[in-house]
Amino acid sequence: MIPEDLRYHKEHEWVRLDGQQATLGISDFAQDALGDVVFVDLPKVGAELTVNQEMGEVESTKATSSLYSPVSGKISEVNTELQDHPEYLNQDPYVKGWIAVIELTNPADVEALMTASQYEEFLSSQS
Repeated sequence: MIPEDLRYHKEHEWVRLDGQQATLGISDFAQDALGDVVFVDLPKVGAELTVNQEMGEVESTKATSSLYSPVSGKISEVNTELQDHPEYLNQDPYVKGWIAVIELTNPADVEALMTASQYEEFLSSQS
């Protein structure tokens, strides 16, 4: 389950582009590897991030994993629903489980990310 309309980061975050805004989340592969998500430490609205900068954490029954920004920009919105329902990351990582929206400072960052087919190849090479 790798949506074609998204771009993917090597740390298993995804990006959905909408003009100068990018919605960020974790991939189905990432949520599956984590197991049952029990807590999400969301980035702060207004935070300025650069590519590969840590922006939060996901805690699961198996481990705690850092979240990394796949693009540069300023956080304009976070999914506060995840505070009460961290399981959305497991149940619906591409819709209900989005993590944040970032105002892009460098739209070219998105072009540097993997397409769905490239991400699929990347996953195959990891096993």
